[in-house]
Amino acid sequence: MLNMNADALGIIFPNSYDAMVPELASERLMASIPFASRYRIVDFLLSSMVNAGIDNVSLVVKQNYHSLMDHLGNGREWDLSRKNGGLNLVPPFSNRETKVYSGRVEALSSMIPFLKKQKEKYVILCDANIAVNFDFKDLLEKHIESGADMTMAYTREGLPRDLLDLDADTKNLYYTFKLKDDRVAEICVNSKDKGVQNLSMNIYVMERERLIAQISEAYLQGGIYYERDILSKQLDKLDVRGYCFEGYVARITGLRSYFEESMKLLQEENEDALFGASPIYTKIRDDNPTRYMSSCKVKHITAADGCVIEGEVENCILFRGVKIGRGAKVKNCVLMQDTVIEDGASVEYVITDKKVVITADKELKGTDTFPVYVEKNKRV
Repeated sequence: MLNMNADALGIIFPNSYDAMVPELASERLMASIPFASRYRIVDFLLSSMVNAGIDNVSLVVKQNYHSLMDHLGNGREWDLSRKNGGLNLVPPFSNRETKVYSGRVEALSSMIPFLKKQKEKYVILCDANIAVNFDFKDLLEKHIESGADMTMAYTREGLPRDLLDLDADTKNLYYTFKLKDDRVAEICVNSKDKGVQNLSMNIYVMERERLIAQISEAYLQGGIYYERDILSKQLDKLDVRGYCFEGYVARITGLRSYFEESMKLLQEENEDALFGASPIYTKIRDDNPTRYMSSCKVKHITAADGCVIEGEVENCILFRGVKIGRGAKVKNCVLMQDTVIEDGASVEYVITDKKVVITADKELKGTDTFPVYVEKNKRV
């Protein structure tokens, strides 16, 4: 956290893709979904911004944001507890003009007075549906060097299955684009093209004054989505560049992808790729180290602090405070905070939310393509 302050402020949209994971986001938002044994998805983008010297970050929330407030607190863990700038949570109905937004245009329109008061020259926008160790400093430097009006980050990959399966009338929009040299020539909304695509990461950088002007005009014209209603219509007027990110990205597009991306982190090369570049910060919970009892058998797991393991565990992600009873068999599972698997229970291909109890001698099994999900506080 010793980077010099960047001349940019960050704006994160934590609710944008909640509808894609209704199971996990029924009582929380996408940004606060637990991931990688002790983190929340928002930790990755927020930490990446802080590591790049961005110390003025706003999160524009829509609904179900109490868990996010509890997790972030005053931003101390990210060194964002500051008198000027720091962490700013923007809730709906914070003033009479604010309403629950549908897209970025509506969300940002309520922030125009705030944006006008800021001192930073640039703004970085992003959604919170990806876990990535992103170099925002490099993105900002490349944007300034190019002289572009805007720079969009993207990855080169095939479209995830969950995106290809979306209905035509969905409000969950994703974007691919076509490049001419490194300039964005066309933006496609919910494309179903096969093969490797330029898939947007929904990370953008531009001048703050330009963003204010764009949002002010688009809002008056009834615009909702920034990419669809503003950007795609101005590509002939604006110099919009692409920034190809070649690092590790865990993109959450549904419950199945959440499970798959979690399991990928059991591979050491993927874990190193996500956590190796820069530190990722999160809320601290003081707890004892994980205890591996004499009766346990453990193979290929990631376990956070506070766990107690007496049974057999293989290919699993264990969050803080998970307890595995004597004689229990747990395989290919993601067990969130304070889950209890009682003595003799058998679970496989299961995702448990926080404070779930699988009672003694019960058997619960899903498959690799259809993991069973147990909601928060349930007793099975």
